[in-house]
Amino acid sequence: MRLLFLACLCFSVIFQTNGQNKNIPPQRPKLVVGIVVDQMRIDYLYRYWNKFENNGFKKLVNEGAFYKNAHLNYIFTQTGCGHATIFTGAEPSVHGIVSNYWYLRSKKQKLYCCEDKNVTPVGSDTKKGNRSPVNMLASTVGDELRVSTLMKGKVIGVSLKDRAAILPAGHTANAAYWYDSDSGNMITSSHYMKQLPKWVLDFNAKKLADVYLDRLWTPLLPIEQYTESLPDSNKFEYGFGNGQSVFPYDLAFISKKDKTSRNYEVLMDTPFGNTLTKDFAIATIMNEELGKDDIPDMLTVSFSSTDYMGHRYNPYSVEMEDVYLRLDKEIAHLIEFIETEVGKENVVIFLTADHGSSQHPDYMKSIKYPQGKFNPSYSMTLLKSYLNAVYGQGEWVMEYIDGQIYLNHNLIEDSKLSLKEVQEKTADFMIQFNGIANAMSAYSMVNTPFSDGIFKFMQNSFNQERSGDVFINLRPGWVEESSIYMVNHNTPYSYDTNVPLIFYGWKIPRQTVYQKVNITSIAPSISFMLNISTPNGCTSNILTNLFN
Repeated sequence: MRLLFLACLCFSVIFQTNGQNKNIPPQRPKLVVGIVVDQMRIDYLYRYWNKFENNGFKKLVNEGAFYKNAHLNYIFTQTGCGHATIFTGAEPSVHGIVSNYWYLRSKKQKLYCCEDKNVTPVGSDTKKGNRSPVNMLASTVGDELRVSTLMKGKVIGVSLKDRAAILPAGHTANAAYWYDSDSGNMITSSHYMKQLPKWVLDFNAKKLADVYLDRLWTPLLPIEQYTESLPDSNKFEYGFGNGQSVFPYDLAFISKKDKTSRNYEVLMDTPFGNTLTKDFAIATIMNEELGKDDIPDMLTVSFSSTDYMGHRYNPYSVEMEDVYLRLDKEIAHLIEFIETEVGKENVVIFLTADHGSSQHPDYMKSIKYPQGKFNPSYSMTLLKSYLNAVYGQGEWVMEYIDGQIYLNHNLIEDSKLSLKEVQEKTADFMIQFNGIANAMSAYSMVNTPFSDGIFKFMQNSFNQERSGDVFINLRPGWVEESSIYMVNHNTPYSYDTNVPLIFYGWKIPRQTVYQKVNITSIAPSISFMLNISTPNGCTSNILTNLFN
């Protein structure tokens, strides 16, 4: 009897020990999931807090490390720049993604940040597949993970936007998948593979884009409960551009081109674009068996619909509140799936944003808030006339792109003029325009050491090979005029730079951090968790609070 008792006791101890070991975090996480919410202002987190469920944003904040004062540290806050910065740990001046587009003087044309004519589409026959990370000059966390594991660790990027899938995953990624708005399918390019895996073909065969576009988009809650927003019917929204900017939205009708074809771009401007992204992220984890062995894997997931909608609607619109309440549920579903499949102790999840956004200038004007609109076309016309008057007739200005003025270097050289002089005269002329707070020449950015402030932000965005000759910065609250955007970003002000930053899972301590940090610290921190080298262009330190 005594022997039987001892045997049962030993079995009980062994069983309890094995059960406990299952919840002990490994030396390094088995899976890293980097979530980026495109154009997420940090105040959205606070504004909608009481309506979020417990297992989405609230779970990340309450059980993770929440950095309330995380910022971008450069001026041109755009999608390409933001995603590259988050995952390289470097500023645009180093990683080279200085804007979504920049100007190639040698070819006299714009270049898209992920454009690559040397690759071909996979899963599509449109130019939307001629994409790769070839224009990014630095490595990402994913690249370093691949190198350190002898290419055994898997790295995959997922998003509706190609740049939001490609740039985070890096150069050596197993795959990056993005949305083809011509077909409603997820596609990739020959940079990664020759043909889509069977599981991606099966996913596309479900025609989920059609399923979501056959819906009537109505508010998640009764309309009277959207107390954090303006009335649904207001004049500060663009909507779908067809005169409709109030609920309900008949997506089947709005997306209908004709009797036989559909405009799949519509999905991107609805909360269901985020749903499709989450569905594909879950399918990726399942079919690629991410986090299933001791070799770490990485998945990057960028939710883009918040950006597409953010440009069309006022940040105080019912539609924006609705997309975040729905995104909260998508994130809750994704977390639940990951914890079930991989285990909370085995995964690090971090969530941040690539940039914030402005307020709607017309709305802010109605409440007497400082704001304004800058007309770049008008200012460039006057600038060209001025330079013609000073230096004679000529094509002195080659291009203007999102706050950057590109001058004609060949003409300036042929005219035996000083490039510095023409740059400085251009900057001095531009500062006279109403709404422009700062104008700086490339010469000044190269030769003047700034330590902080707006001018340092300009330098962090400046790459000598790719950037313009003159940078302009608008006053706080000002945006460039646009026929399609109601709201924009691309400034160094807090409404654009202050973004959420949350780490969750594995050995992450539960805490709220108030000190100011830069998003360039994300990549080295993840690298330290994985015991790998930091990305080769990384300029920042780790977030030491995560390792206390």
